[in-house]
Amino acid sequence: MLYVIAAAVILLFFFLLYRMRLTLGGHKRHLVTYLLAVLALFLTISMVRFPQEAFSASVAGLEVWWHIVFPALLPFFVFSQILIGFGVVHMMGVFLEPVMRPLFNVPGAGSFVLAMGLASGFPIGAVLTAELRERKLCNRVEAERLLSFTNTADPLFMSGAVAVGMLGFPQAGLSITLAHYLSSITLGLLLRFYRRGEPGSPDATPGRGRLISRALQALVQARAEDGRPLGQLMGDAIRKSVDTLLLVGGFIILFSVIIRILDLIGVVGLLGQFFEPLLKLGGLSPELAPALISGLFEIDLGCQFAAEAAGAAMRDKIIACSMIIAFSGLSVHAQVASIISKSDIRIAPYILARLVHAVLAGVYTALLLGPASAVLGRLALSVFLQTRPVSSISFWWTRTVFMLNQLTLFLGLLTVVAAVLYMIRAIRLAFFFSRRRI
Repeated sequence: MLYVIAAAVILLFFFLLYRMRLTLGGHKRHLVTYLLAVLALFLTISMVRFPQEAFSASVAGLEVWWHIVFPALLPFFVFSQILIGFGVVHMMGVFLEPVMRPLFNVPGAGSFVLAMGLASGFPIGAVLTAELRERKLCNRVEAERLLSFTNTADPLFMSGAVAVGMLGFPQAGLSITLAHYLSSITLGLLLRFYRRGEPGSPDATPGRGRLISRALQALVQARAEDGRPLGQLMGDAIRKSVDTLLLVGGFIILFSVIIRILDLIGVVGLLGQFFEPLLKLGGLSPELAPALISGLFEIDLGCQFAAEAAGAAMRDKIIACSMIIAFSGLSVHAQVASIISKSDIRIAPYILARLVHAVLAGVYTALLLGPASAVLGRLALSVFLQTRPVSSISFWWTRTVFMLNQLTLFLGLLTVVAAVLYMIRAIRLAFFFSRRRI
């Protein structure tokens, strides 16, 4: 009865729009607003119709946020803000400018965002990109490039939560993780051509001089411009980090309820019928269609549905999970949109990049499960990566140490690449001057 009344109200609403010719007159530009209002009304009525299911979904989302997201990301959010306030990111920008600018067409400070994003997961890449834009360390186009390939999933989620906890197949963790990182880097290399004609941001420390001297100068200058004492800096970092995590938690709970309601009223199954031909065309099992539809909204539920898809081969489940993780779902997209809302960074390039990332991740996963499977089979994952995330102090301490090791590893790799590029440049200059003397 409740849905009959809701349908009657919606039909009456559109009938009045037609009679008043709003959609054909000067108010045509407001049609999207009207549709969103109707959608919000429909979802509200649905939650009234299914109160128990909505409550259970919200509790499930709250548990994910409290037991997994909050303790995992809070230390990295806080310390990233402190490092920015101390000028460490500015110093890294000077060191790694020769790597980030030629490869990804972003300033050197983006190296910190790249390393933190790969090591820590959603949505720290978006948070740090917005912070760099706010501090004028990159322009709008560079921020859009950086955001599109640094806001990634963390390795423990892919290997522990998905491969072990959902798929029950720990060997898939390495393939999913490698495919995710390879597709992220590939996407970054492709995005260097996005609006290539736009002028880049100026060098943080222009002029000549020794690299170490210029890097230290950038650190001291950034610290002087910040000017906050240590106590205030730590307090602001904690306050800002908690506010961001509360925002993330609200989106997780909201989209957990939305996807549950859409599943109950049959929208997920209906949309899944349109995905089945595409899956057959790509050589995947059509039983994965509901999982991909769920993954459009929420990454955890999409991967869970893919793992539980009856009749689908394990290879197809792994590829589907990899694509869902790369797309990351509208829940993460909404988090990113909210985080960058105070800046001039546009969300459209990020969403388009997620579609490309999903396709690349699926292709890389298929290759790693096929031609490269023999090589990967000889590689062993650490015991920690084969552990399903749990809520305990010892686990989160181990996770924090692991993420710090990952961050150090990524920054070390970038530093090595920078050193190699410096050596190549020095050799080329020496060869050039030697020829001029001749």
